[in-house]
Amino acid sequence: MTTTRPSPYRLAPNLFGVAFGTAGLAQAWSAAADTIGAPGWPSYVLWILAAVIWLVTLVAYLRNAIAQRRLGSEVPNPVTGPFTALAVIVPMLLGIGLAPHARTAGEVVYAVALVLTVLLGGWLTSLWIRSDTRLEQWHPGYFLPTVAGGLIASGCSAILGWNTLAHVMFGYGLICWFVLGSILLLRLFTQPALPTALLPTMAIEVAPPVVAGNAWFAINGGRLDLVAELLAGYAVLMVLVQIGLAGTYLRVPFGPGHWAFAFSYAAAFTNGVHWLAAEQVHGQRALAYLLLAVATLAFVALAARTVLGLVRRDFLPRVPADPAPAPSAPA
Repeated sequence: MTTTRPSPYRLAPNLFGVAFGTAGLAQAWSAAADTIGAPGWPSYVLWILAAVIWLVTLVAYLRNAIAQRRLGSEVPNPVTGPFTALAVIVPMLLGIGLAPHARTAGEVVYAVALVLTVLLGGWLTSLWIRSDTRLEQWHPGYFLPTVAGGLIASGCSAILGWNTLAHVMFGYGLICWFVLGSILLLRLFTQPALPTALLPTMAIEVAPPVVAGNAWFAINGGRLDLVAELLAGYAVLMVLVQIGLAGTYLRVPFGPGHWAFAFSYAAAFTNGVHWLAAEQVHGQRALAYLLLAVATLAFVALAARTVLGLVRRDFLPRVPADPAPAPSAPA
């Protein structure tokens, strides 16, 4: 009697969403420190945690992809390709987290990651133009390389005081959002439902308006103006859409895809913190701490479920086992 060895795990690039979500919560705490004088240590801890998770994920992912001989096919893949951008977007955020403590090092990390993000975004865009991808294969993860990459770069550049670059990247991300957003909403409205594993990517739909809002607040010094108000209007709609999708999300088995919620929702809470400061709302500190508490507790719950899944060995997908060869006919 022979025993079947378990199939090896397949580490997909959406696993970088764990570090991405951690960095998103670090941004929320950093925004609170700047606007209401919240303690800085939660953001410091989260930035360090995000860096460690990103590095561990990068090493594990590369080893896994090389061992399974799929590294070259990962980026062109219509499902996994957009998520590969997270590997270079996360270091942009880490550079901003590092800059207050080591300015030059933070700027270098950010600048290198920015160049890689723009290059990868351009290459993926050209690939999508020339490939035979069907509309039903698209999913909201297509926002990541250029929309998320551009708008995050805009906010990061503004934080560093690189105002011209901040405006350039804001336009880069904003126009990409208009173009891709139209395609993706057409796909979601008119095509068959997303595969179950990709349903959590619909959480990314809330990200463009709130990430753009956070970037614009960084550019204009945290003031309310027409741009901030227009972005907030669409953000409200997307938040309501997320509430309506709650029942759909509950049907999805837990896995790495659930980390799509982390950064998107953290960015929404960060935008809320900025709005409370800009409007000078009565009870601003209490409301901001409430937003931080909800975001942090949700992150802890997501992290705890991830650790439980790793312990149970049901968090990471397995590579399907090769079918046993059919017995040959007797001679």
